[in-house]
Amino acid sequence: MISRPENELTKNSEATSASVVPKNTLFIVRTTAGQENNVALLIETRSKINKIPIYSILALPNLKGYVIMETRGLHSVYEAIKGLKHIKGKVSGTLRWEDLESMIKPKPLIELLFVGADVEIVAGPFRGMKAKITSIDKTRNEVSLSILEANYPLTITVPVDYIRLAKGEK
Repeated sequence: MISRPENELTKNSEATSASVVPKNTLFIVRTTAGQENNVALLIETRSKINKIPIYSILALPNLKGYVIMETRGLHSVYEAIKGLKHIKGKVSGTLRWEDLESMIKPKPLIELLFVGADVEIVAGPFRGMKAKITSIDKTRNEVSLSILEANYPLTITVPVDYIRLAKGEK
């Protein structure tokens, strides 16, 4: 093996170039609820026309009234939202990458279920029936249900993929 001696010039230039480049930051902008997609499209158009360095724009369905933008600085955000319709306020703050990941990454259905929850069966021979969860087996990914629409107590065990939470349960 031949090893090259590292000179001080390359070490210093690499260190300074890494420290000069700032990290991208996620900023949150408050918008009118229901207008998140429109605001995101307006910001995208404005950033392309004016060459504003915005790297990504997120309008998440589970985050009503907010748009998330990835950019290097706050000045880019203000330049992008200046005078736009449906902007409720200035930048609400920054967001950590870990928090964004938890919003984007879907939770498994079995983690949302609990004993006593009302569910609807969406597959199998009992499709369309309402039921109540009596037990949960996370290792086998199955739930035991008591059918509510039966004339007598009927308990069945189905995979978690066969059910969904009834409206109003969460």
